[in-house]
Amino acid sequence: MAFVLPLITWWGYKEVQNQFVQPQAVVVLGGSTKHLEREKFTAKFVREHPNIPIWITGGSPRTFTQRVFTKAGVDPKRLHFDYEAVDTVTNFTTLVDDLNARGIKSVYLITSDFHMRRACVIGEIILGSRGIYLKPVPVPSEKPPESIEKSIRDGARAIIWLATGYTGVDAAKNKR
Repeated sequence: MAFVLPLITWWGYKEVQNQFVQPQAVVVLGGSTKHLEREKFTAKFVREHPNIPIWITGGSPRTFTQRVFTKAGVDPKRLHFDYEAVDTVTNFTTLVDDLNARGIKSVYLITSDFHMRRACVIGEIILGSRGIYLKPVPVPSEKPPESIEKSIRDGARAIIWLATGYTGVDAAKNKR
């Protein structure tokens, strides 16, 4: 019970905080299908938030992604592309210092609904380490949520990155 109370308190604090903090940027995790669901969803979403920058990490080729945003009437100057990431953990590790350097303290996090739990676990650890809050905005899909094991595994990788700067990507590549 002593473990549960601090966890519930922390979760409650985060929920209340998310109600009052206005995001200053949008972070889109690439990796949607060839139909570019995440990018198309984001292009519609950012029209309601016309003054905040958009970071797109990983995913579809830049020309296709730019075309989606241009077609939706989004100013291309708002777009920031990051193609260094190779997986969900590195989606965050490659962006966090840039966001922090720009003074961004809160972001909308956009990814598919089935992927959101894992993305939030990783984002809370990595972005949270720099005092950046995230507000999840799930893209609807027909897929079931990813396994809790993936969230635990990548949450552990995020903690290891905090402690060592190592993401585990090299080890994962060597297993293929």
